[in-house]
Amino acid sequence: MNRVAGIAILVVGVLLLGWGLSSAQSVGSAFSKLFTGAPTDKAIFLILGGGLLTAVGAGALLYPARS
Repeated sequence: MNRVAGIAILVVGVLLLGWGLSSAQSVGSAFSKLFTGAPTDKAIFLILGGGLLTAVGAGALLYPARS
């Protein structure tokens, strides 16, 4: 994976992570926490996806592919 792709994946991952954390603090998520004890599925998937993409993007930048 080249450097540009690694940076793009890292940026998308950070954006998804921020969006997920913001979504976890929303009113809808507060109601979900009230009844189920957990935030909404959307918030959980955004946080997990953002964390995964951030890790992949950081790994691509720290350990570039050797050709």
